[in-house]
Parts: sequence; structure tokens; C-alpha cells
Amino acid sequence: MRKTLEKIFQSPSIGGILLFICVLISLGIANSFLGSSFDRLLNYPLGFETPKIHLKYSVALWINDGLMAIFFLLVGLEIKREVLNGGLSTPRQASLPILCAIGGAIVPALIYLIINKDNVTSSGWGIPMATDIAFALAILAMLGNKVPLSLKILLSALAIVDDLIAILVIAIFYSTELHTMYLAYAGGILLLLFIFNKIGICSLAFYLIPSLFIWYFVHHSGIHATIAGVLTAMTIPAKAKKSDGSPLLRLEHVLVNPVNFIIVPIFALANTNIRFEASMLDGLISPLGIGIILGLCLGKPLGIFLISKLAIRLNIAQLPADANWKHIIGVGALAGVGFTMAIFISLLSFTDHQFIAEAKFSILIASLLSGIIGYILLNRSKIN
Repeated sequence: MRKTLEKIFQSPSIGGILLFICVLISLGIANSFLGSSFDRLLNYPLGFETPKIHLKYSVALWINDGLMAIFFLLVGLEIKREVLNGGLSTPRQASLPILCAIGGAIVPALIYLIINKDNVTSSGWGIPMATDIAFALAILAMLGNKVPLSLKILLSALAIVDDLIAILVIAIFYSTELHTMYLAYAGGILLLLFIFNKIGICSLAFYLIPSLFIWYFVHHSGIHATIAGVLTAMTIPAKAKKSDGSPLLRLEHVLVNPVNFIIVPIFALANTNIRFEASMLDGLISPLGIGIILGLCLGKPLGIFLISKLAIRLNIAQLPADANWKHIIGVGALAGVGFTMAIFISLLSFTDHQFIAEAKFSILIASLLSGIIGYILLNRSKIN
């Protein structure tokens, strides 16, 4: 039984499958007699407050700002590892996924902005920029040896750079009015963590306990609290001075299963509880819906294909081993599976609940279409 469970949890597709199940459960709850009770649960206040400390928030906010900060901590660790030692560690290795991520972010955002020009929903331009690595890699894993291993490396690196772009977009464009005092407190603690790194402190407690205070101050500064996770990740030492291994790799190993099998599924349960209404179908053909669907389904593969074509023609990069242009288009389509980060940005983009519901529904449709299109294209492509 233990070996079976280990095999299941080590499967590259299990995270995406679990996420899909949670989406279905959340949709089922929202459209049943349990929908109102579930909404009340998500809005239930948890925590405490004093005249000087405010830590009482709804369950939904603890999920979206608290648990997702841990998700972003893992993303930050993955980015740092790839830059130091992985697929982004040399200019030649990094050029194609970085350029693909940039093209796959800019083109969808432009498509959305063009369609939503002079519209109240224009603030959602960041929604179609993101790729959901769990879903995309799960679909790629289902293809087995029908696709070259190099494509998995490309898609993983692309999605990691994509996450970095999304993090920068959230920090710069989706943060509220800045409170410099709280920002200064967070900056002071962050500087202390960098000093810990510089003098060779490898105990994770010296980084994780202060990171709780960084989260609190960042949350109150006006910058979205999840950025605290990425900032903390940048300070974690990558080199080991003891036999117990790299602190970065140890923390990544500790976080990967809780994030993939607990935090992201909880996020999906809390944020895809969409109550279907007839008006939502109209939302799919509104500028908001069309912008998201075309941005993810068309903009992603188009941006990735065009910029990779240009980079290879200019000899800046080269095609992945055993791959061809059909594979690149297929990977571009899979990158259109936006889900987790796209829904997260939609929550930051709008305050109108109708717009949020329409955005979530459009993201679900676009991600489903992108996944199907990507699977078909890659399944029909031959390895060189």
C-alpha cells in the first residue's frame, strides 16, 4: 500500500488530476443546496485583532492571501533553483523559455486590451498572461513517450518564467495604495534575512519565522501579501555548509506535496464555486469573456510561436532536442491553461462579483479548450 501511494503521489499528472477533481467538487457545491452554506463558510471571520494588530480576516482571504503566500514561496524557490542550477542557469538554456514566456504574456495581454479598450473590464488585462504548470504538465504527462522529454523541460521553465512575470505584474499593477511605513518594516526584515544568508546561516527557522512578519507588513503595505513568499524564497541559501543538504532544496522538498496536494486544491475549492446562471453564457461573448478566451487560446500559442520563430531565426536560441514546430505550437496551446494564476489575478482585477464570476467561467472554458487543443496537437506530432 505504501509503495502504491508513493507511486501515485510521484506521478507527474496526479497534481493536475486532483486539481480537476476539486474544480468539479467546487462547481457541484456552488450549484447545489450547499452553495449558500459554503459561501457563509468562506466569509466566516477567523483570527484576532487588538488596537495595534489586525489579524482577523475571512476564510477566503486567509486562503487567497495566506495559503497562497506559501504557494508563491514554492514558486520563488523553483525560480531561484532554475536560475542557479537548472534550465535557466545559462544564457543558451534560458533564452528560449524566457523569450517564449515573454511572448506568451505580452500577446494575450494585448489581445485582451484591444478587445476591452475603453471598457470597465480593461483592468483584467493580466488574467490571460498566466500558465498553470500543474494542469499543463499533467496533460503533457498523459502523452507519455509520444512527446520528447525536452518539451517537458521547455514547458516547465516557460511556466516558471511565466510565474515570475505574473508576480511582477501583481506587485506593480495590482497592488493598492502603498503604506511606506509597513513597507520599510518588511524591507528591514528582508535585509536581515539576506544578511543571514551572507554570513552562512542555514537553519530554515531563521528565515521562516521572520517571514511571518514580512507577510504581515507586506499585507498592510498595499502590496499583495503573496509577494512576501517570493521575497522570502530569494533569501533562502542554495548552498549547503553541512551534511544535511541545501536549505533551498530541503524547503522545496518539504513544501512541494503540501502545496500541490493541499494548498492549490483548497484554492480551487474556494475560488471555482461558480453558480451557473443563464447570463454567464452572455458573459462568454462579452469583451471580458472574449478577451480571456482569445488571450489564452489564441494569444498564448501565437505569442510563443512567433517569438520562438524569431529567436531561432536570429540564432539566439534553438529548438528543443527531437522537437519540431508542431511541438512548439502544441506547447503554446498547453500554456493557455491558465487556471490557478489566472483566477488569482481575476480576484485582484475586479471588485464587481459579476465580473469575477464571468472571468472565472471564461478561464475555465479557455483552459479546457487550450488543454484539448494542446493534447490533440502534440498527440498528432511526430518526434524528430
